[in-house]
Amino acid sequence: MSQQRGPTPRRTLPRRRVLAAAGVAAACAVAVTVSLVASASPDLAASTGATAGTAVAQQAAQQASQRLVSEGQQTFRFDTFGDEAFWGGTLHLDQAIEGAAHGGVGPGLSPRTALGVGLKVDSAALPSTVKDAITSGQVDLDDPAVTLQLLKLNSVVGVKGVFDSSGNLRSVGIECALCHSTVDDSLAPGIGKRLDGWANRDLNVGAVVSLAPNLQPVASLLHTDVATVKKVLGAWGPGKFDAELFLDGKGFQPDGRSAATLLPPAFGMLGVNQHTWTGWGSITYWNAFVANLEMHGQGTFTDARLDDARQFPIAAENHFGHTRAPVDRITPKLAGLQAYQLSLAAPKPPKGSFDAAAAARGGKLFNGTAQCSTCHVPPLFTEPGFNMHSGAEIGIDSFEADRSPSHMYRTSPLAGLWTHQKGGFYHDGRFADLLAVVRHYDQTFDLHLTSGQQHDLVEYLKSL
Repeated sequence: MSQQRGPTPRRTLPRRRVLAAAGVAAACAVAVTVSLVASASPDLAASTGATAGTAVAQQAAQQASQRLVSEGQQTFRFDTFGDEAFWGGTLHLDQAIEGAAHGGVGPGLSPRTALGVGLKVDSAALPSTVKDAITSGQVDLDDPAVTLQLLKLNSVVGVKGVFDSSGNLRSVGIECALCHSTVDDSLAPGIGKRLDGWANRDLNVGAVVSLAPNLQPVASLLHTDVATVKKVLGAWGPGKFDAELFLDGKGFQPDGRSAATLLPPAFGMLGVNQHTWTGWGSITYWNAFVANLEMHGQGTFTDARLDDARQFPIAAENHFGHTRAPVDRITPKLAGLQAYQLSLAAPKPPKGSFDAAAAARGGKLFNGTAQCSTCHVPPLFTEPGFNMHSGAEIGIDSFEADRSPSHMYRTSPLAGLWTHQKGGFYHDGRFADLLAVVRHYDQTFDLHLTSGQQHDLVEYLKSL
C-alpha cells in the first residue's frame, strides 16, 4: 500500500547555508567536547565512545526490527504471493464476482452476499463520501458493481482485485488477512477498522470457494467430481477451513461430520511452540505451508513428511513437500510476516464482559483444584516446550491429530479466548461453549467440580 506524500517544502539557498553552518558548529562543539574528555581521562573518553557506539547500534537494531514488523504487516494485509494465478487464472473466481453484467458469469457477487458469507470491509480504505453513503443507506448493497468498487479501493479484507487499464476485473487473489482478520463493525455490520490476528469466525470459506466457475481442477486433484467437491465445501460452514483436504483427500470424519477445523487466532503467539491445532510446526513453517499449499502462492516449500503416500496420498502424488516456483514470492516475506504476527498481543476483554468476582475465584481453581494450569501454564497458557498431547490424553478421538505428522493435539493458548467464542471450541467446534469444555474436563479428569466452580472457571477463561 503506497503512502501519499505532500510536496517537499522549498528552501532558499541562504536557509541551506544557515543550516549547514549550524551543523558545522554543532560538529565542532562535539569534537571539542570529546577532545577535552580525552585529555582529562583517556579511559573515560573510551568509555564514552563505546557507550555512544552501543546506543547507536541498539537504535539501528530497533529501527530494523520496526521496519521488519511494518513490512510484515503489509505482507499480512496485502500480499497475495502471486496466488491470483490460481484463484483467478485457474478457478476464475473473478468472473463469478463481477457477474455477467460486467463481463463475468452468473449474477455477480453483491455486497450483501459478500457480507453474508463473512467477508469484511476495511473502513480506513474508504473515502469519506463512501462512508457517508453507507451510513445514510444510500449504497445499493444488492449491486455487484458496488463490490467491484470496493475491490478497486482495496478495502475488502484479505481479497485483492486485479484490474486492467480500463477498470475491468481481470483476476483476484487472497491474502493472509482473509481468515485471520476481522473488523470492529464501527461503521456498519461487517464494515469497520481492522482487527488483525482475530479469527474470522463469520467467514464461510467453503461458500466463497464454491462461487468459482471452474472447480474441475480441484476435483481432478482429489480424484472426484465437482458435485462432491461442492458437497465437501458446503459442509464447512462459517469460521472453518480444511487445511489437510489437499493432502489426504478426506472431506468428512468417520461419523459424517465435516473434517474442517475452526480458524484459529493469529495473535498471542509470542513464546508459544506449535502454531496449529495439531502441531505441524512453528509460525514460519505454517506461514510457508499455507502460502504455498493453501493460498496457492508462488514460492518454495519443503517437507519430506508429505511423501508418505499412506497418510498423505494427494500430497505425495503431487510432490507438495517439494514445491519450488520459478520465482519465489513467499520465502523473502516469511521473516517479516513472523515478526508482525509475534507483535500481535492477545486483546484484553471489554470491561463488564465477565463477572470479576467469579473470575477471581475461577483463577484460584484454574491454578489449584481444577489442575488447568498443569498444561495451560500461565502466562503462556500452554506448556513451555513440547505442548502436544494424544487424543486419549484429552478425552477425544484422534481423527484430526492423525491427519498431521505429529498424531497429536496442541495445548492451545487461552489469552484472548473471548474473541473467538463463535463456532464452538476445540479444533472442530465440538463443544458449543466454554461451560461444555469445562464439563468435559471435569468428567475426563474426574475432578468433581460443583456447578458453581464450573461457572467460576468459565468466567475466568472469559477474563483472559
